Amino acid sequence: MRANPRGVKGAEAIFNAKVACHARRTDGAGSQALCSRRISLPQAERPAPDATDPALPLREACLPFMPDPRLAAPDDAAPIPTGVPGLDSILEGGYAANRAHLVEGRPGSGKTTLALQFLLDGARLGERCLYITLSESRRELASVAARHGWSLDGIEIFELVPPELSLDPRQQQSLVHSSDLELGETVRLAIAEIDRVKPQRVVFDSLSEIRLLSQGSLRYRRQVLALRSYLLIHDTTALLLDDLTAEQDDLNLHSLCHAVIQLEQLAPLYGGERRRLRVVKMRGTHFRGGYHDFVIRRGGLVVFPRLVAAEHGRPYEPDRLGCGNAGLDALLGGGLDRGTSTMLLGPSGVGKSSTALAYVVAALRRGERGLILSFDEPTGILRRRAAGLGMDIADAVADGRLLVEQIDPAEVSPGELAAMVRDAVERENVRLVLIDSLTGYQSAMPGEQYLLLQMHEILTYLNQQGVTTLLVLAQHGLVGQMSATVDLTYLSDTVVLFRFFEAGGHLRRAVSVVKKRVGPHEDTIRELGIDSGGLRVGEPLAGFRGVLTGVPSYHGRVLAEQDGPDLGSHERE
Repeated sequence: MRANPRGVKGAEAIFNAKVACHARRTDGAGSQALCSRRISLPQAERPAPDATDPALPLREACLPFMPDPRLAAPDDAAPIPTGVPGLDSILEGGYAANRAHLVEGRPGSGKTTLALQFLLDGARLGERCLYITLSESRRELASVAARHGWSLDGIEIFELVPPELSLDPRQQQSLVHSSDLELGETVRLAIAEIDRVKPQRVVFDSLSEIRLLSQGSLRYRRQVLALRSYLLIHDTTALLLDDLTAEQDDLNLHSLCHAVIQLEQLAPLYGGERRRLRVVKMRGTHFRGGYHDFVIRRGGLVVFPRLVAAEHGRPYEPDRLGCGNAGLDALLGGGLDRGTSTMLLGPSGVGKSSTALAYVVAALRRGERGLILSFDEPTGILRRRAAGLGMDIADAVADGRLLVEQIDPAEVSPGELAAMVRDAVERENVRLVLIDSLTGYQSAMPGEQYLLLQMHEILTYLNQQGVTTLLVLAQHGLVGQMSATVDLTYLSDTVVLFRFFEAGGHLRRAVSVVKKRVGPHEDTIRELGIDSGGLRVGEPLAGFRGVLTGVPSYHGRVLAEQDGPDLGSHERE
């Protein structure tokens, strides 16, 4: 490649012409320069060319496309807070300073709320903030803020759309219908307002109006490019909102913006809407990919970053936790190990929740804190049932040692549920978690494969935190062959199996441990009794065969002497 014959000065002229071109607008009548700024180094700072350097011709030819590192400040594109709880964690610190970010989503997905939180956080820090709106009026924005309990004091709001059917001549002098303006005039007014306020944070709502006025993808791209370049030159951090009202999503914006955040609103067949976001791109910065659930409630938008168990962990001392019932603890080889998960599997009414509750009460007696996520049972009924079994938890709930959360799976997203567990473990120092039941939890998930992935992350996280986890899963049927809607046994460290069986004209319960990864356990099947005194675990059912089928056969002492210890008194009868 030969050297640029015009030399360094000629290359700088080409570069300055390109920057000025980015800041021009083009309409049907011709071109008018809105702004231009020469970007060049002072003569004293320019490095003297080395005539002996063989790479000099290449560097001269490429000068317009190779910005000097001295043009960028050390803190350029440094992360700044978003003002949205949870979003900073996803973006590894926040938005990039002095860059333009595209926030896109269908109407109702939460773009305006997210943008207002960004400006409110800037106003709180003493920064100059500007909201340029082409789609909503000042009155509508004030109404949105009031419903969240916010005040827009400290935020400049510039309207390019007046209130509907306004005849106030004073407003007509300051407000302009975008439909009555040409594209160039709309962009000029917006840039003039930026010049007046000199903001550090800007929200432009929305680009769909620019798209409609452009009437062409090329012209639209040029106008957005000019606006982005103008904001960059003036060191402004900007959010450009797009409501995706075009027939086809315009991917041109993705290449022009430093970051792209997509907001989605999903409407299930039953229950409240689900909202989620995804970071499509963010240049030069690591971010947490995938979908993240979020909600909009009074006070703003809250994001629940997707749980990644590998990022969390803390050392803990191994321990074995009993429930105080000698028979049940013997069946489990002394109790449950800390930092493991236990699944209680069986038909409805067989005693799974009561058995799990015994371990919760035992943890409270040891001075530990617990959490119960109840999907199937109201809190009031849970307390009365526990009191009827001699396991009163009312005092522990009242003083905060036991947290009981009643979960409506139609209203709570999986991300919010995982955030609830994390908050209890990390802030409330909860050491035992009971999820009752996974059948209800599955209702909150869109499909079986997502339930497996979600539960894998939650259980791994709890195990790494040294938390003992109890999972209740109801199987279909009462007596005979059983089945579950999803197989989660491989995720659990311990599996306790419950069954109904018929004997002597009575319906009885049986309990056994079919799996335990840590430590020994009995391979026997014992009878389980539940009464006002709590749980009663009998001797092994050595004289029965086929207990797990629900219709066992009794073979008496001969089989008992061959296969196990002597029968208990209740079997002999």
